[in-house]
Amino acid sequence: MEMGPINPACSITIKNLDKHTMVVFPNAKINIGLHITQKRSDGYHNVESCFYPIDWTDALEIAPSERLTCTISGMEVPGNVMDNLCIRAYHLLRADYNLPPIDLHLLKAIPIGAGLGGGSADATFTLKALNKLEQLNLSEEALIQYARQLGSDCAFFVKNKPVFSFHKGDEFEPMDLSLKGRWIAVINPGIHISTAEAYAGIRPRRPACDLRDILKTPIQEWKDQVINDFEAPLARKHPTIAQIKAQLYEAGALYASMTGSGSTVYGFFENETNFYSSFVNYNSWYGIMK
Repeated sequence: MEMGPINPACSITIKNLDKHTMVVFPNAKINIGLHITQKRSDGYHNVESCFYPIDWTDALEIAPSERLTCTISGMEVPGNVMDNLCIRAYHLLRADYNLPPIDLHLLKAIPIGAGLGGGSADATFTLKALNKLEQLNLSEEALIQYARQLGSDCAFFVKNKPVFSFHKGDEFEPMDLSLKGRWIAVINPGIHISTAEAYAGIRPRRPACDLRDILKTPIQEWKDQVINDFEAPLARKHPTIAQIKAQLYEAGALYASMTGSGSTVYGFFENETNFYSSFVNYNSWYGIMK
């Protein structure tokens, strides 16, 4: 179980250990509302959601090396380590710039495939760190274009601020939404949900109300209006999701929801709440929103 206060390092901090080595802290995100609006002719879906950064972080160290190497500790990451998104991000920049080889080490704490965007954050923070470390002087817009090539939500982590996401989840519109001072609990029950399983219970439709308008209302009014379309069908198949959400509301949550395509559930609270014993068997994180 991963539980404790927020990382003392800001989620977008880039820390130089020396002029050749850098450590960054890629942070997770949550979806506040998620609507599947249309099946596209290319096989993808159009979606609408609010992406909001949270301070559950991985740690990524980049150091000079005689050859390209990558190691991962913490949570297990499946697949060939040299095929992960961080290495793909390195190769993407190396194709356009004469980057030297690096030693990349990822300390993985954000659960994988959990609707938290951890892998996308790792990839984008690799781009941002290399940009600073190698003094490439790439603008945010240039970094966004590179990030888009790595995954649909990767570009979000360039600016790392609340946005309204639309189209394939790769187009963003800034949102004037602040949850600063609210406490958040994020509970991951470790249920693996594939993309195919998540979409199997979905019938694309336009939402009755614009999510951007709903999120302007007080958070206490979100409960029955801010909906994740994936949640209901997946909660019927995996009752643990509904159980966690119910426990968060019982503990006093102002609003609770599943994020992404599951299975992680989060809740916002007015104050820090001592409910941790309810989730000792799950990978959990809590903190205060900034």
